[in-house]
Amino acid sequence: MALNKATQHALFENFEQAMMDYSKHIPFGEKACDFLTASPDPYHAVANMTARLSNAGFQRVSKREKFAGKLSPGGRDFYTANHTTLVAFAVGTRYQSGNGFKIIGGHTDSPNLKVKPRSKRSASGCIQLGVECYGGGLWHTWFDRDLGISGRVLVRKRSEEAAGDRGDGETIVQRLVKIDRPVARVSTLCIHLQTADERKAFKVNKEDHMTPILGMQPAAAVLADAAKAQLTSGEQDISLDDPWSKDQEPLILDLLAGELGIDRADIADFELNLFDCQPASLGGIKKEFLNSARLDNLATCFVATEALAEYAESGALESDEDISLIALFDHEEVGSQSAQGAGSPIMAEAVRRISSALSNHPHTLDPDIFSASIRQSFVFSVDQAHAVHPNYASKHEKNHAPKMNSGVVMKTNQNQRYATNGVTGFIVREICRRAKLVPVQEFVVRNDCPCGSTIGPIISANTGIRTVDAGMPQLSMHSCREVMGIADLTNGLDLFKAYFKHFREIDNAIEG
Repeated sequence: MALNKATQHALFENFEQAMMDYSKHIPFGEKACDFLTASPDPYHAVANMTARLSNAGFQRVSKREKFAGKLSPGGRDFYTANHTTLVAFAVGTRYQSGNGFKIIGGHTDSPNLKVKPRSKRSASGCIQLGVECYGGGLWHTWFDRDLGISGRVLVRKRSEEAAGDRGDGETIVQRLVKIDRPVARVSTLCIHLQTADERKAFKVNKEDHMTPILGMQPAAAVLADAAKAQLTSGEQDISLDDPWSKDQEPLILDLLAGELGIDRADIADFELNLFDCQPASLGGIKKEFLNSARLDNLATCFVATEALAEYAESGALESDEDISLIALFDHEEVGSQSAQGAGSPIMAEAVRRISSALSNHPHTLDPDIFSASIRQSFVFSVDQAHAVHPNYASKHEKNHAPKMNSGVVMKTNQNQRYATNGVTGFIVREICRRAKLVPVQEFVVRNDCPCGSTIGPIISANTGIRTVDAGMPQLSMHSCREVMGIADLTNGLDLFKAYFKHFREIDNAIEG
């Protein structure tokens, strides 16, 4: 049946309106794409976030030094742990000892393939790379992807000056490396060689099937000949001086050396991972989606950093009596129990050290003042949430099926997999109401399904700070390539800034 002109015109107008609704979110979505593409690992993510904060007037402080005398009301500061965890904070001008912390927590790590300490491996005439599966990835999604290499390299730096001071003329510096071209690949087995059972379900043995291919062994033979020529010319074989290097794939060492502009012998160690070279992009017929690796949980890290920077730049600190802080931890995907994870002392230490540095007696923080600060503080634990999947809608409890592009999701679990309770949930809903924001969506897992968890319960139990768990909804969580709605980036940004602005007045109105 043909549509009349009036109906056609109405449909066209509705389509144009829908296009405009998403178009306003596109600039922020494109900014998120740039960040995600530039952040293939926690090292790069933290480096990019600290660069953004520095541009917003935040100053780096060292955890190794005393904070006393370096922090002040109205100040903006940040520090890192292991270059993979970030703590950044802006102090309200009206701050007084014992006032609270408005905290947004998240994590910088994502499931990936990490290079093993002994990386050299080969089989069937192919040069391979020894890798370890990190976290709970959907590993079948890593097959047939163009993989680059990124991470941290420890570099020996020699100088005459250092020789005079240290005797050995050597210092160790940390350099970041990002090789965003396809140097590695994990290939699937062709269907013709699979059994009938193997064709029914793609089963992955992580040790046998996940080893990536770098190249063909003849290339290594050429390299070996070149190395022998160097030895005969009088150059030292680095493996004789550094046993670590003999267990590394020489092609990787040469690749890193070329990328960093150093000699291969200068590489002392590295922490590397593989990543999908495909850049983040906007997708969908109206560009309503963001397609990227590591949305869980770099989308949160990006939005939280932007929110803190914009809040500080807005002049809002002039009337603020609290401390607005983001804490973005490493190792959430493997349980958070590390020196830089959410299970470490970092969160409680941040509250204690910052409170102490800002008190009238920075060398002896009154325990009563510290306890009062804890009781006035709040943690917005933000990790990506599960949007309802149109092809698997039955996996969601029917009254708790959040949709993409429809608002931030609040997560509740009475078995304490999430830290949300009646009061903390009310505070977030009230922030949305007072700021006239898109209301939060609700997520509760089905009774017959397992439930994930995140840093919220860990921080709440370790510090006693009230906590809510929330996140922006997405699909394909823990895949090599994930997807979320671009409107939810804006929804998250607006909510986080409103949280910094309205939390104190709402919390003061709650009895007890």
